[in-house]
Amino acid sequence: MDSFIIAALALCSLTAPAHGDKGTSKARSCSDIRQFYSGKGFHLDGVPQSEISGEHLRVCPQGYTCCTSVMEDNLILLSRREMEGLLKDAGRSLQSSLTGQHKAFDGYFLELLNRSALALDETFTATYGLLYIQISQVFSDLYTDLRQYYRGNNINLEEVLNEFWARLMEKLFQQANKQYVIGEDYLECVSKQMETLRPFGDTPRVMKTAVTRTLVAARSFVQGLQVSGDVVRKVSQPQLIPECWRALMRMTYCPHCRGMASARPCANYCSNVMKGCLANQADLNTEWRHLAETMMQVADRFDGPSGVDSVLLSLPSHISEAMLNMQDNLMTINSRLIQTCGNLREGGTSSTGVDEATKRGRVPVEDQMETSSTKMDKLVTDVTVRLRDLQSYWVSLPALLCSDRVATGTGAEEKCWNGMSRARYLPEVMGDGLASQINNPEVEIDITKPDMTIRQQIMQLKIMTHRLKNALNGQDVDFQDTSDDVSGSGSGMCTEETCSRGPRLIDPVTERPIRYPYLPENKKVKASANHNLPCVATFLIPLLLLLLRR
Repeated sequence: MDSFIIAALALCSLTAPAHGDKGTSKARSCSDIRQFYSGKGFHLDGVPQSEISGEHLRVCPQGYTCCTSVMEDNLILLSRREMEGLLKDAGRSLQSSLTGQHKAFDGYFLELLNRSALALDETFTATYGLLYIQISQVFSDLYTDLRQYYRGNNINLEEVLNEFWARLMEKLFQQANKQYVIGEDYLECVSKQMETLRPFGDTPRVMKTAVTRTLVAARSFVQGLQVSGDVVRKVSQPQLIPECWRALMRMTYCPHCRGMASARPCANYCSNVMKGCLANQADLNTEWRHLAETMMQVADRFDGPSGVDSVLLSLPSHISEAMLNMQDNLMTINSRLIQTCGNLREGGTSSTGVDEATKRGRVPVEDQMETSSTKMDKLVTDVTVRLRDLQSYWVSLPALLCSDRVATGTGAEEKCWNGMSRARYLPEVMGDGLASQINNPEVEIDITKPDMTIRQQIMQLKIMTHRLKNALNGQDVDFQDTSDDVSGSGSGMCTEETCSRGPRLIDPVTERPIRYPYLPENKKVKASANHNLPCVATFLIPLLLLLLRR
């Protein structure tokens, strides 16, 4: 019997864990993550000195770990803050670019308007003298209305131009007939004869066509740049869902918890995480592209002989030609007006010399047209290049955010962090947009509940594109802000009652990981203990028999 006991003890020694096995060897130090964790601004209270069993983990794989539940929670929130910061930085960069383009074009357009107004004032003062001084308010009001229209005020441009020519006709008729007493009723009758008499020839029609096309296009273009910047600003302040926070933490900080601080995410793994987190932003892509393409078409209208600078800087010349045309036909015009509106009653003052002023000829409006054209060409080129570069911004954002964090180099695909261990990432990369994330293995997202803020911005892009297309045809458009009226119901994915308007309030640490790379090591330890039970039984049974015999 003694020999049997000795044999049993020998068998136990053979089945016991060998020295250096995870079950009995000294646990690895957590000094690296303690230093890393402290560097992120967290206290080291409760942070393990060496690895512990990871049964408590909710996001990272549940093997041996240096992270506690509190650490995991803190790193989840840190991942959220860092991601939101990255999106805001990227948005600010894009918004700054669009704002720069807006300021450049807006400033130059207003400069052209001011130069045109100044040129008219200087040359008309020199040419028409007292006559111009007495009717200058008509021209001043015209440029004021053009500026206000360009600024987006609710002004009918066609009515502005018609009113200008009617008032100019009244003023010139009144100044040419100062010896008569002309009342308001008579002047109203005079203005009503504009279309019949055509005192300014074909200039009003030609000028109206050119000015309307130019200002409608310019106003819609700067509005497009402004709307684009507003969209970027609003969607760059996202409400990331808790599932995204956890996915970011698993990708970024779980390697630290497992003592793999140098492991960087696999490229495809990072793509799936970012595509899931930014699924709603990617849905902006289609309308964003349409807007950029239409804006480039509008920008093409700004240079050339019928471009913005040519039209605005030639306004004084066109107006002067129209005034000369009326002077050349003044006797005929007076005669027909008297026939239509009645005889004039004498009793006024002496003439202001309209004949002498208008006989001086065409106003020589001089400006640096060639310099202006060159500057406009450069502005158009710059904005076109920038818009073309930004067309794919929203679907390129995941790759942009992954570019400086994924593993690179020879063999990177085999040694990168795949969310579970250092190994190749096997799942396929998801497509772009919310609907494509239905099978995303990294971010669980409800594709029936789109982000309503982004749906509203998609509608804003559609509206702006429609306005720009109208502007291409010279059609006047209304720029009243409709951002508060857009419900986003056009997405066709949910109704107002069923769509979630904010992030779901989910505790970021209540869910366990969906999948594991291997059986958690703490469970392996339990399994090895169970395997030793037969050895104990082999030892105890003979010992019990020996005692009973005694």
